[in-house]
Amino acid sequence: MKFAQEFKQFAMRGNVMDMAVGIIIGAAFGKIVSSFVADVLMPPLGLLIGGVDFSNLAVTLKQAVGDTPAVVLGYGKFIQTIVDFIIIAFAIFLVIKGMNSLNRKKEEAPAAPAAPPKQEVLLTEIRDLLKERK
Repeated sequence: MKFAQEFKQFAMRGNVMDMAVGIIIGAAFGKIVSSFVADVLMPPLGLLIGGVDFSNLAVTLKQAVGDTPAVVLGYGKFIQTIVDFIIIAFAIFLVIKGMNSLNRKKEEAPAAPAAPPKQEVLLTEIRDLLKERK
């Protein structure tokens, strides 16, 4: 039973829950980017190039024979995946850059001056007392 309690304690920590939420949002973001690239970005790009549909770009290594399917190297889908990756990497770069700039602003904020040492406080008091005597 101790193992189950340890696992529950581990799973309920804030950082594990944050990571789970991040993974779920990341997967959804990946699907959005894939759809954007395949359905919005690549068709006009293919039209500009001359009516090329990137998802169908492939090199046939071996023709189909009877019931055996053809061996195809689908480089068009690979190009789409590279574009997906570049967009996701750029979005993550922007998020991290924003987080870093916020952290820098926090670090640059002036801290309260440190309290003077005890000796300096005593010397200041002695000086003030001597000024009062005159």
